[in-house]
This record gives sequence, structure tokens and C-alpha cells, in this order.
Amino acid sequence: MAGEAQDDCLFCKIVAGDVPATVVRETETTVAFRDINPQAPTHVLVIPKAHYPDAASLAAAEPAIAADVLREAGEVAAQEKAESHRIVFNTGTGAGQTVFHTHAHVLGGRGLQWPPG
Repeated sequence: MAGEAQDDCLFCKIVAGDVPATVVRETETTVAFRDINPQAPTHVLVIPKAHYPDAASLAAAEPAIAADVLREAGEVAAQEKAESHRIVFNTGTGAGQTVFHTHAHVLGGRGLQWPPG
């Protein structure tokens, strides 16, 4: 069920403390941790503690938590001193989503080209 922890979800296991992660920030509704395969000097994932498969489903069900994720992404960028940064939500395998728990990638610390990909 949406919003509830999923036994087979890596990010739910990180939220529960069952899988280790390098946590850089945590709030009542979010956790931010370093990506294990960084694509930039700063690459932090910000996730809601509640399980939703993608950003759109989170925003539809819990707009306040979706806002928390975005606010925390900005806080992570500031904490990491990434004045220029990108916040990315991938949705679906074709877009590169590999963990189906909403997460924002905060990328910075190097030039980021446009268009991406």
C-alpha cells in the first residue's frame, strides 16, 4: 500500500536502519544520504520516509511531504556548498529509475551540461 514501508524496497530498509547509508540530513519526513555511485562530487539522494514509487504519486497523495523533499534538497545543496546544482527525479526504467521509492538526486560540484543524458 502506498505510504507504507515495503519489505522489498532498498530505501525503506535505509529509512528503517536495516541497511547502512551515509546520512547527511534527516527530518521527521525525509532522509538524505550519499549516493553509492556518485555522478558528481556532490550526489545526495533525498527521500521521503513514506514509500511512494515516484515523485508524481508522492505529490498527489502527500503534497506537504513532496514539498519537504524539495526543501531538503535545497538544504542539502546549501550544506554541501553546491551553489550551482541540479535536482532530478527519475520516473520509470526508461528514465533511469532503479529504486521505485521517490527520490531526488542533488547533483553539484562540477559543470552540468544541458540537455542532460
